[in-house]
Amino acid sequence: MLEEQEWQFLQQLEETIYSNPFSIDPALLAVRFPGLPGNLEGPAVGGHYFSVIAEPLDRLLSGLAKRGITRLQQLSGREREWLKHGLLFRTYHHCTEALDSYIEQQLAQPDRPLPVPFASTVVAELERGGFSGREALRYFGFFFQLRRAYYFIDRALVGRTPSMQALRRGLWNLLFTEDARLYDRYLWDRMEDFSTLLLGETGTGKGAAAAAIGRSGYIPFDPQSGCFKSAFTQAFIASNLSQFPENLIESELFGHRKGAFTGAVDNHKGLLSRCSHYGSLFLDEIGDVSVTVQIKLLKVLQERRFTPVGSHEEKRFSGRLIAATNRSLPELRKSGAFRDDFFYRVSSQVLHMPSLRQRLEESPDELALMVRLLLERMLGGPAERVLDQVLHIIQRDLPAAYPWPGNVRELEQVIRRCLLSQRIEPQAFAAVDDAPIDDLALSARELMARYCGQLFRRYGTFEAVARHSGLDRRTVKKYVEMPE
Repeated sequence: MLEEQEWQFLQQLEETIYSNPFSIDPALLAVRFPGLPGNLEGPAVGGHYFSVIAEPLDRLLSGLAKRGITRLQQLSGREREWLKHGLLFRTYHHCTEALDSYIEQQLAQPDRPLPVPFASTVVAELERGGFSGREALRYFGFFFQLRRAYYFIDRALVGRTPSMQALRRGLWNLLFTEDARLYDRYLWDRMEDFSTLLLGETGTGKGAAAAAIGRSGYIPFDPQSGCFKSAFTQAFIASNLSQFPENLIESELFGHRKGAFTGAVDNHKGLLSRCSHYGSLFLDEIGDVSVTVQIKLLKVLQERRFTPVGSHEEKRFSGRLIAATNRSLPELRKSGAFRDDFFYRVSSQVLHMPSLRQRLEESPDELALMVRLLLERMLGGPAERVLDQVLHIIQRDLPAAYPWPGNVRELEQVIRRCLLSQRIEPQAFAAVDDAPIDDLALSARELMARYCGQLFRRYGTFEAVARHSGLDRRTVKKYVEMPE
């Protein structure tokens, strides 16, 4: 039997560790677990705030062991459940550093699943606590998924503004739900049925958000090979649909048989075939696809089946679909260009990517944070020596309320200009009609790019630019995103 203080601690532990780590209030931890070490009001250290529970948990479990309680089977009912969660969290905490190191190694060698030398130790620790071999293997896969999800959501999507915190919470919920006990009991092998729609302006990081989801699915561990059954580096497949001509999008998605159309000189595996059961397929610019393709994708999402072009053989799509667009869905749906039934099926969850403009309105300090991060990625290490210099150039050469129409992608290019020339050319951001034509000396292509860029900064969408310029949307998009 557990003493009152013990079961109360384990009960609070259960409520805490299955909640969303990006929504936990550090002050709540201090209330639930009085006397926790460390400063819970500052940034999380060593993983996330939950790690501070490990030390008092170890003391509690050591006390139980002295009374002879070391296995689940020695307790019953709710006490057994509470002990189960305590043992799981202790084992998870013991292997987090090894899992982080393994993630880094797999990123460096992405072509195949790497051996997991510490797997037997983790599985054995769980079995000593009374978990069956099958349960221990499943929970080891769960540990690996938890660690990858935190790794990619925390590192790929930085920012301290409320909108970025909300985005990270939303991404975690897409993987584990708000209460991971629901995921653990019912959904851990069913998440492919939950499709995702990411909405946001160009350059806001929709690809990074999709990759965080796609690399963080559940992957079982195979004790025979000593590896996970798939490398998470191969689990995420991304494609920008706007880069394909309309007549080739179906082939790219569904594949085709040899001879299905002129130029089909061989069989071709489409994106749906190449996505594994443990993976996710990211379709960017989903708002650009035709109604015909939407109908076929709707069937894929409803029945998990599709047919390659020129074939009668049905194939199964067993992965998870993530879609994104920077277009206005209300306008697309109102015009009939985006079917309502497809929208409802593709949007089990809709996440809005905050623009850099919104993030800076929430907190001006976000700019320095983003510049630091991007510099560290570009330079491969600490960037303190150049951070102040780059920030000074941005503040000197750009208007105080610059709207950043290209978002983080534009900020990356601005930083590169700062590094290369120590200045940002004002004409790169000026409206075309603000400069004398003799001073511009632009080619026709550059002139169109400058003009479309001006309209995009004014109106904010490709559709609006197309209406005002008389160009089609794809042409507008090409000019707006043309490198300067």
